Amino acid sequence: MNNEFFASLLPLIVLFAIFYFLVIRPQQKQAKAHKAMIESLSKGDKIITNGGFVCEVVKPEDDFIKVKLNDDVIVRLDRAFVAKKLDA
Repeated sequence: MNNEFFASLLPLIVLFAIFYFLVIRPQQKQAKAHKAMIESLSKGDKIITNGGFVCEVVKPEDDFIKVKLNDDVIVRLDRAFVAKKLDA
């Protein structure tokens, strides 16, 4: 009886393990890398926002980042809307 119960659960356990290693774990690693990138932003870094704007970081603050869109326009951007950092 006990072996039958374990044998019926074995496919579910294997399926969960496959799902974990192919979906959940890579998403967690990507989220951790993105958070580290956002926390490491400094003055002069070029970023792309979720809206597609290419900006230059002027001053990182606690919840927001002051970014320069062009020579005249400086705006505050929520850290959650930083898509990625551009490499030089």
